[in-house]
Amino acid sequence: QVQLVESGGGLVQPGGSLRLSCAASGFPLNYYDIGWFRQAPGKEREGVSCISRDGDSIYYIDSVKGRFTISRDNAKATVYLQMNSLKPEDTAVYYCAVRDQPGDAYDRFNPYEFDHWGQGTQVTVSS
Repeated sequence: QVQLVESGGGLVQPGGSLRLSCAASGFPLNYYDIGWFRQAPGKEREGVSCISRDGDSIYYIDSVKGRFTISRDNAKATVYLQMNSLKPEDTAVYYCAVRDQPGDAYDRFNPYEFDHWGQGTQVTVSS
């Protein structure tokens, strides 16, 4: 059974940092691309970052480039999202997701391209 569990969220002041973790079980993480998404109240879920199964291809939305870093440790079956210089507009529930479809030609920021999701972790950036 595919399971993803996010952790590391919390309340942080603007300019602060958080490191999110996504622990995977029930499937071989190293075979799959993983995405991080977020959803703020009243807004649609949006893709934040994506990392390929081997870690060689990484994608970020423009608003987090230079501030967020995605990484993965396949031996630990965990994907990370290091978030620095956090802004109030980063406030959202953050989700990790795994894509369980063939092919590499897809929109890395489209949540409908991903098949299995964690329960999410709340990130609040406020003074």
